[in-house]
Amino acid sequence: MSEANWYVVHTYSGYENKVKVDIEKTIENRNLQDQILEVSVPLESVIEIKNGVEKKADKKMFPGYVLIHMFMNDDTWYVVRNTRGVTGFVGPGSKPVPLTEEEMQNLGFKNEEVIVGFEVGDTVVVTSGAWKDTVGAIKSINQGKKTITINVEMFGRETPVELNFSEIKKM
Repeated sequence: MSEANWYVVHTYSGYENKVKVDIEKTIENRNLQDQILEVSVPLESVIEIKNGVEKKADKKMFPGYVLIHMFMNDDTWYVVRNTRGVTGFVGPGSKPVPLTEEEMQNLGFKNEEVIVGFEVGDTVVVTSGAWKDTVGAIKSINQGKKTITINVEMFGRETPVELNFSEIKKM
């Protein structure tokens, strides 16, 4: 499989967050977590002064655009392109052009190399969240999303739970 790249998707103005949520739902429904790694609507913090009162607010850096980190193939192209509110990928014609590493760094996205201290099969304990103090064996590791999946027993059956790296520790 080729390398995952960041692509820019043009949306109807004001639909950026709706597109993000819809794509994330489709990723989950079609089990594409290993192909579409991240969907982002970049925000910047600004201070607005209204009636003499300072108020901190988040504004979209690129209104009308959503950034997607994914492996480009027919399935992922189809899913993104046919999401309600998406008008198309940025690029000539119907050929999406990935952002370069330099462009991503200029946007503030750093390509962090994460070194994971555990492997599939290791037993871990959850340190925070709803599953705190739950013990489970790692079933899968997703480097791109920085998550692991463990099975926990719920209502007498094994249920997969996805957790962030920061929520677990090795036993």
